[in-house]
Amino acid sequence: MIPTEYIWMNGEMVKWDDAKIHVCSHVIHYGSSVFEGMRVYKTDKGSVCFRLKDHSSRLLDSAKIYRMPMKWSAEEIDQATLDIIGINNMEECYVRPVAYRGYGTLGVDPSNCPVDLTIAVWPWGKYLGDDALENGVSVCVSSWNRIAPNTMPAMAKAGANYMNSQLIKLEALSHGYVEGIALDIHGNVSEGSGENIFLVRNGALITPTFSASILPGITRRSVIKIATDLGLKVIEQNIPREALYLADEVFFTGSAAEITPISQIDKIQIGIGKCGPITKQIQKALFDILEGRAEDKYNWLTYVPEYKKVLA
Repeated sequence: MIPTEYIWMNGEMVKWDDAKIHVCSHVIHYGSSVFEGMRVYKTDKGSVCFRLKDHSSRLLDSAKIYRMPMKWSAEEIDQATLDIIGINNMEECYVRPVAYRGYGTLGVDPSNCPVDLTIAVWPWGKYLGDDALENGVSVCVSSWNRIAPNTMPAMAKAGANYMNSQLIKLEALSHGYVEGIALDIHGNVSEGSGENIFLVRNGALITPTFSASILPGITRRSVIKIATDLGLKVIEQNIPREALYLADEVFFTGSAAEITPISQIDKIQIGIGKCGPITKQIQKALFDILEGRAEDKYNWLTYVPEYKKVLA
């Protein structure tokens, strides 16, 4: 991680190395946090946040599910995000807002712990490797299932949920793969450790439903919109494991992963073994918007205004 100068903490700009919490904060002991991940892209007209308002709204949705009373509105979180990007002079970066139960009491009941909010930004390259968007990545089906319905809420982007993701990721890496794909408790395809997944079969896009314990991904939603407007059929349904091997193309989506093709699954080559034509078509449509080469017809971009430092 490359540090920047400031981190936004509860309305204050705090120096990177001073952005600390108490070791007895509830979040450290019980994983009581919700968070977001968003990218900022550089265009000829300035830097842009991708779907800023949607990320702030999802953060509040996650907090609502976990009964975390937030002191900040979506609009205030949007402004804080723009401020921290600007004060750090970031043209391109990754943005990480995280709301967490802070220092108060210890015990499972978090009611007497404050809900704090922090927003950090830093440079971050391609999540699954510099050449991944073209050549794809080799992945495996994990032995770890996604969390079962009515145990933990998969629709919340919560820190505790990502202990499951860590098991999936670490297992994949230990066997020489870049990433793992988790199945749900019924044996159907769910998602990667930090990405949604799409299959291409006979020209149609197929992706798991929310009932497969997936996160409602913002990039996932964007891909569905782009694909539909390109005239592609999009099907949301349960997907058996073996369908992965028979797909013409498979790709991950996510704010960090963007649109990353999958070249192999369990050492079985997928399609042509690199970015396929439909994946490439959707990649191009999205990146043309993100990088300013195409009209932002969906109003997905928020420009980062010039920022004048007023801190002493």
